[in-house]
Amino acid sequence: MFNNWQTPNGMSRRHFMQHLAGSSAVATASMTMGGAIKANAEEMRKNGKSAILLWMGGGPATIDIWDLKPGAPTGGPFKPISTTGDLQICEHMPMVAQQMKHLSVVRSMSTREADHNRGRYYMHTGYVPNPNIEHPSYGSVIAHEVMDQRPDLEIPPFVSVGGASAGPGFLGMAWSPFSVTSNGQIRNLKMDLDDNRLLQRMAALDTIETGFAKRTRDLPASEHAKVLKKTFDLMTSDQMEAFRVEKEPEEVKERYGTDRFGQGCLLARRLVEAGVPFVEVDLGGWDNHNGIHALFKDTKLPQLDRAMSALVEDLNQRELLKDTVVMWMGEFGRTPRINQNAGRDHWARSWSCVVGGGDINGGLAVGETSSDGTAVESEPFSSEDLMTTVCKGLGISTEKTFTSKNGRPMKIAGGGKIISDLVA
Repeated sequence: MFNNWQTPNGMSRRHFMQHLAGSSAVATASMTMGGAIKANAEEMRKNGKSAILLWMGGGPATIDIWDLKPGAPTGGPFKPISTTGDLQICEHMPMVAQQMKHLSVVRSMSTREADHNRGRYYMHTGYVPNPNIEHPSYGSVIAHEVMDQRPDLEIPPFVSVGGASAGPGFLGMAWSPFSVTSNGQIRNLKMDLDDNRLLQRMAALDTIETGFAKRTRDLPASEHAKVLKKTFDLMTSDQMEAFRVEKEPEEVKERYGTDRFGQGCLLARRLVEAGVPFVEVDLGGWDNHNGIHALFKDTKLPQLDRAMSALVEDLNQRELLKDTVVMWMGEFGRTPRINQNAGRDHWARSWSCVVGGGDINGGLAVGETSSDGTAVESEPFSSEDLMTTVCKGLGISTEKTFTSKNGRPMKIAGGGKIISDLVA
């Protein structure tokens, strides 16, 4: 398999190995590779759909960002401002306000999972946790469904930036997230081997694993045996340049923000531009039980405002937004009541998510909560509904049924309903 292996011009095997993420990460990530032909990024951008999830780990207080309640005892100190869409948002998001014609806020999210781990799983998969089955996440489902539009993609189709995403569930390791830092570096690997020694080891391992797979006829063994070939495909790909955020002009990096989230959003744009179907960018730190409004005003919202607005603006200017759905969400919202520590606690009963791009209508506030934010007063929407709508906005059939490992038929996102205001 490896005797005729060549590197691209100007890139060494050693250089690429130093950009891979440890043997286990390589095994997971390399199984997500697409074809072995050099990419035509222009064609992939033209023909393919993508999605970017901005994940707000910890559960952000959406009542202070997207669905303000000025004058209510629960409302907090922030004021709403007008936007380019038919809605108002927080005064500390002025740059995102200029992009709201492209984005809509679903204000009537109502879920039942107010535990971090359960809520994270539910919002990533459209299913409540079940000890008998592991469901695939947004990234795995979307990458799986649109990869036939990307026959030339050599880099991973599902990339998680700055934090771990949810996994592929019963779709299998081939659709696992490929984790990188916000500057595009792949974690936890330093291989001090010369090229010849590396080739010898890879060839020997290939012989062992291929033989083992033939003898056992075991699916995991067979899948793992494919890792070596696909790892080498990755190592020789010019498409790895998409991970090199440092090549962006300084003014572009500054516009996104030089913090990890800002550079992660810039990386997401580069990856989508290169044809990656799904990118998740992590911004944690939203579990704000104490001192929430000072933190939001001074740190969290300026950071979010700069990076999110730059991402949406760039996608639109580069004619990528029409084929790219952008999502913003956490695992739940936070209580309308402000607690004794000037913070807000976990709250899943009435909160907001943001979505736009692709075939999704922008500039709307969908759904309504009560004047104090404690209840949904319009039609409530669930994680299943949101995920189904996102799939519709990407042209993915919401009627498709997968078969889980235990033989059960499983619909995408649990068969949720489409949020009709968002898609035709």
